[in-house]
Amino acid sequence: MFKDEDDIAFPAISPDSGKHIFAISELAVLTVAGKDAAKFLQGQITCNINDITETQSSVGALCNPKGRVITTFLLVKKADAFLLVLPKALLGSVKGRLQKYILRSDVQLIDSSDELCLIGLCCPAGQPSGLSLPERLFATSQQNAVFINISPEQSRYLVISEPEAAIMLWKTWTGDHGFQPQSSAQWRYLDITAGLPWLTPETSEEFIPQMLNLDKLGGISFNKGCYTGQEIVARTHYLGKTKREMFLAECTSATAPRPNTAIMDKNAESQQSIGTVLTAQARNNVYKMLIVLQVSDANTYNLALNNQDQDKVTVLTL
Repeated sequence: MFKDEDDIAFPAISPDSGKHIFAISELAVLTVAGKDAAKFLQGQITCNINDITETQSSVGALCNPKGRVITTFLLVKKADAFLLVLPKALLGSVKGRLQKYILRSDVQLIDSSDELCLIGLCCPAGQPSGLSLPERLFATSQQNAVFINISPEQSRYLVISEPEAAIMLWKTWTGDHGFQPQSSAQWRYLDITAGLPWLTPETSEEFIPQMLNLDKLGGISFNKGCYTGQEIVARTHYLGKTKREMFLAECTSATAPRPNTAIMDKNAESQQSIGTVLTAQARNNVYKMLIVLQVSDANTYNLALNNQDQDKVTVLTL
C-alpha cells in the first residue's frame, strides 16, 4: 500500500520470521561517472575517495563553503562510477550544486532513480542461502546486486539493483527464504536507532559534519586535503570545539516532531532552545528521534519539544 510516494506499507504477517525486506522509497541514487569522477568528488566531499572500493563503502557529506552539510550520503563504488545514495528530496538540489563545480572536467552526474532500485534486508535469524553478505560496517559485496552492511548490530543491508534483478530478488527472498515485507517507515525507524543522519530540505545546511557524528561513523577524513567547507570542518576538529552532537532520543507526542523543531531546557529560566530535531519516526505511539544537542552537561537537561504540548524528550544515548 502506498500512503504517499515516500511511504510504502504492507499487511502484517504472523508469526514474525525475524527476516524482513523493505522497499526503500525515500532515498535515491546519484551516479557520478567519467574519467575525472574520483578527482572531482575528492574536492567536494568529506570522506576520502581513495578509501572507497568495490568492497568498502562509506558515509560522507557534501558541505557548503561555510562547512554546513548540504546532504549526507552513502558512497558506493561500482565499476568505474560512484553511486551516491542520498535523500530523494535533496537529489535535485545536490545535482545542481555539484554541476557548478564540474567546469571542464570529464564528469557526468546522472539521476539514477529510475535505473536503480533500493531494497533493505534485515536478517538476524541468518543469511539467505546463496548469498555471502559483508560483515563489517559499510563493507560491500557485489554479486547480482550491490550489498552494503549499514548496521552490523541490526544485521541490516542496503541492496542496490537494476529493476528486473530487484524484482527477481524480491520474489526469491520472500518466496524461498521467508523474508517478510515491512514498511518503509520501519526502515526509517531502524536508520534512526542505528544513528544514520539523513537530512531533509528543512535541515540541509544547518549543521557541520561533526554535529551529525559523521566523524564517529568514519565519514570525515582529516588528512585527504582540501574540499569545499574543509577549513571549517578541520578547524573544529583540531580545536576540539564541537559544541553540539547528535543523540538518540524519544518522546511521546500526538503528532510527529517535524525536522528542525526546537528542543528546550525547561530547567533554564528562559527555557531557551538548546537543540533541534533532525528526524523522527514512531513505533507503538512513541517517537524515536535523532536530535542535535548542546553537549555540555547534557545529562542535567530537562528537555521538551517546543510545540503546543511541550512534549518531554528523553535522551537515550550520552
